[in-house]
Amino acid sequence: MNVVGCILGPLLAGFLFLPLLSERWVLFVFALPWLAVGLSPAWAAKTGRIIPTRARRSSYALALVAIVLLALGRDYAARFHHHVLLRDHTATIIAAGEGMKRQLFVNGIGITVLTPATKMMAHLPLASLDHAPKNALAICFGMGTSFRSLLSWNIPVTAVELVPSVPKVFWYFHSDAPELLASPLAHVVIDDGRRYLERTNEQFDVITIDPPPPVEAAGSSLLYSKEFYATLKARLRTGGILQQWLPHGDQVDDAAVSRAIQESFPYVRVFWENPEKHWGTHFIASVEPLHNWTAAELAQHMPDKASADLIEWGPQLDAERQFAALMANEVPIKDLIEEAPGTPALRDDKPVNEYYLLRRRVLPVVKQYF
Repeated sequence: MNVVGCILGPLLAGFLFLPLLSERWVLFVFALPWLAVGLSPAWAAKTGRIIPTRARRSSYALALVAIVLLALGRDYAARFHHHVLLRDHTATIIAAGEGMKRQLFVNGIGITVLTPATKMMAHLPLASLDHAPKNALAICFGMGTSFRSLLSWNIPVTAVELVPSVPKVFWYFHSDAPELLASPLAHVVIDDGRRYLERTNEQFDVITIDPPPPVEAAGSSLLYSKEFYATLKARLRTGGILQQWLPHGDQVDDAAVSRAIQESFPYVRVFWENPEKHWGTHFIASVEPLHNWTAAELAQHMPDKASADLIEWGPQLDAERQFAALMANEVPIKDLIEEAPGTPALRDDKPVNEYYLLRRRVLPVVKQYF
């Protein structure tokens, strides 16, 4: 019975109950049979046990409290006044907020916001090419901002997203989403980004990756590891560029990812996005030399529609100044590695970013007293 339960439980919960009900009701559905069994005098008699009256009354009282708490409780989405809620077999999706304060939540974790940084993830690598781009790939769809910005170059764009419901809320964040998705240049694939790269034979001029935060999330290392970059390099066209976004973590995270990129690509440039607020870091990397274009030259490489997209939300008034603001925050990759020089390159079997509790919570306290 235990083996059968371990097989059927996850299947029923993941593919039937969770997509249809909220998490709290699924927990209730699974707990209810055991509650009924535990309160049943007939079941106690079959097992030969004698339950004292006091214990039975306590059980009934606790069961009543549990039901009251369930009735009075609210789902996580209830905290948002304006929101769209979708559930599927992978995750629960909430698109919430209004105007520029809209946010995307996946399983209760804030994934992204409307920000010019996600536009830069598309325009920086495309403008840095020394040839006209033929296509691009975006791994991790999010709000669809980078996907939308890539399409502004009028090239075929493929977006790969793990959670089926995420692209379904594209319209919530961008009013032109239906038109963009209907374009013959747009292609959205529901798949794991790494698995997609391993199975496709297509070559891309630009591959942009924006893994979901937090950096320490289980499995996130698979989109930062040397093995992943080895797979990715095989899908870059000659002269192609990788754009890797690294959300703010700690010094070990920065060093591990930076070393993995440095050991995978001979040419890398690094830019901090708003270093005062510690938002994250842009990496662009290539097997071929990267041109040290000026901000003016990068802006000149852009079609008019792409330039307009880059400055749609500011903060600068034109593409040249937008690039110049980012380029002022360029930093040598060795500086990030030297933050924690003993940290090894992140690999599939050395996911140092996921072992963060001791170094973030315990070690600072130890260092304070010793």
